[in-house]
Amino acid sequence: MTLHTIDTGLFKLDGGAMFGVVPKSMWQRLNPSDANNMCTWAMRCLLVEDGKRLMLIDNGIGEKQDEKFRGHFYLHGNDSLEQSLRRLGFTSADITDVFLTHLHFDHCGGSVVRTAADKLALAFPNATYWSNEAHWEWAVQPNAREKASFLKENILPIQESGHLRFVTAAEAATVLPQFREIIFADGHTEKMMVPVLQYKGRKLAFMADLLPSVGHIPLPYVMGYDMRPLVTMAEKEAVLRRAADENWVLFLEHDPTVPCCTVQHTEKGVRAADTFRLEDL
Repeated sequence: MTLHTIDTGLFKLDGGAMFGVVPKSMWQRLNPSDANNMCTWAMRCLLVEDGKRLMLIDNGIGEKQDEKFRGHFYLHGNDSLEQSLRRLGFTSADITDVFLTHLHFDHCGGSVVRTAADKLALAFPNATYWSNEAHWEWAVQPNAREKASFLKENILPIQESGHLRFVTAAEAATVLPQFREIIFADGHTEKMMVPVLQYKGRKLAFMADLLPSVGHIPLPYVMGYDMRPLVTMAEKEAVLRRAADENWVLFLEHDPTVPCCTVQHTEKGVRAADTFRLEDL
């Protein structure tokens, strides 16, 4: 099995929203903001190449949204999903599986494209799209606070295409043998999935929004976007303890500069140890 980093571009989100109750005087040192209090974040995805399967974990914000939407999030950078795939010698038609950690627009927007005829179509026409039933229902019947993150044009065409399948924790090893386990987390949103792979003799966890960046390792650093922040803290603590005990590699989807890190136990709790690129593992 070979893993590849897929960079889909950068965007901006409000720094206060990203760090919750932590004062700006503290988080500003981790990710400096611009004059509008916006910080830059990555949309970094993972491509799993394993025999005849080519699995993409998350796929960024996509390119079908209008300029007004894009302007809210200051999309920028030189990378795109298609360009990153082409650099590796692949196209969207080669993807056999799309694993969606959750259905917020910055994680699944690349699932669906708008055609020249202004129709919505699957970006990966030969792929099975993986979610779980509880999160899917949460997304298609969204609560008022999260509704703006669940965009129907990113979600409904997947189900209408017949390419959608649901996975449970018990089934993961059977239907998705590339994963050692799937951790289900309920703090950020209902039943977000954190896949854990075995790679080069170590466990590697795709952290999604359970740990957006290195700066979010201290337990109180929880996003204002999280539906259940106290649950996030408990879930994050449990995973970080395992990661420190077992020397996991943590793949960071949103950190603007750090793709991967390890963590260690310290007197202040679990903290970052090494930071590195996936390719340097």
